[in-house]
Amino acid sequence: MADTTMTTADGIPLKVSLRKALMRQKMRALMLVAPLFFFLFITFVMPILDMLFRSVDNSIVPDILPRTVLALEEWDPDVVDVPPEAAFEAMVKDIQEGYEAKTIGRVGRRLNFENPGMSSLFRKSGRRTKKINEAPYKEALIAIDDRWGESQTWRVIKKLSPKYTASYFLQAVDMQETVDGEITWQPEEYQVYLNLFWRTLVMSGIITILTIILGYPVAYLLATLPLRTSNLLMILVLLPFWTSLLVRTTSWIALLQTQGILNDLFVLVGLVDDDDRLQMIHNQFGTIVAMTHILLPFMILPLYSVMKTIPPSYMRAARSMGANPALAFVRVYMPNTVSGVGAGSILVFILAIGYYITPALVGGRTGTFISNYIATYISGAAQNWGLAAALGIILLALVLVLYLLYDKIVGIDNMKLG
Repeated sequence: MADTTMTTADGIPLKVSLRKALMRQKMRALMLVAPLFFFLFITFVMPILDMLFRSVDNSIVPDILPRTVLALEEWDPDVVDVPPEAAFEAMVKDIQEGYEAKTIGRVGRRLNFENPGMSSLFRKSGRRTKKINEAPYKEALIAIDDRWGESQTWRVIKKLSPKYTASYFLQAVDMQETVDGEITWQPEEYQVYLNLFWRTLVMSGIITILTIILGYPVAYLLATLPLRTSNLLMILVLLPFWTSLLVRTTSWIALLQTQGILNDLFVLVGLVDDDDRLQMIHNQFGTIVAMTHILLPFMILPLYSVMKTIPPSYMRAARSMGANPALAFVRVYMPNTVSGVGAGSILVFILAIGYYITPALVGGRTGTFISNYIATYISGAAQNWGLAAALGIILLALVLVLYLLYDKIVGIDNMKLG
């Protein structure tokens, strides 16, 4: 019986040849996508993973005080107020070694987040423990500072002995773990972060709504005007992108400040007295106004691109069926722009949540966002990478939850840019 297997001109079975050709196509596609994949992995995935690790990392204490951590494993603070002599000896040796390596300040700063005063205690002890060469170590340390004889000092060190901790996340939601292991709320004067998260979400929502209200008519006008005119007006919409963000923000300071242009105008026309000028800057109002102006193009462009694809015949058909212009606009035109509204809202809201420069310049005490505090803990004097990472992770989780909620209500498939 003759072999009926189909082959190519060089005698290779057709199935094998097709399989190899398909594999080559997949490899070419993979090679084309690989640069983008590695770029996203390095610039997006790795920073998130690093931030997640920093939010639970507590390696400073066990790395700098290894002997002390080991000596405190058997100590039960509920039975004995202070640890035995061996723990004091271990602490002296760890401080001496850390002082020589210039790392003792790091552990002091870390412990200071949990118990104010620990930073100064370790700095002071670092300078003086080099004179301690023999027992009794307990009396020698207490002679340097009485806090070494207090149970609270050692309880904090023991609490932070593990390499990983949840204390940053607890602090990020205004809670704390006591030295006894109980989870409680922070004192009222330290409860700031939940309020900051709420303020960030509310103000971002207000900014998003305002950009919809202001951007929708502009986008409609651009979409319905003749192309030559709409292109000319589009330049005005895009003009802010060609101006520095810092310039745009400081311009609002000049406009809204107490001695600014708007207040001078209100005084001139008699709306307010010269002694009762309006406070429109360095508060929530200033942040909302400035950010609405800055983010408005990000709402107009998606709306315009979607509106431009809606055939004018839809409105004419609705009018021919008896609908008045207002009813035709609400019942026919607006539903077709939902995808543009969704795209613009997601874009503006996410940008608003993470904005830093504008709230920092015009927000004052009441108009700053959680992102300003994250930046402060990363680069400011009160450097606390762990807390900054925990706040960032919670903010990312909130954005993902809101994104999923939007998908359930509107449907992410309905969001498009035109």
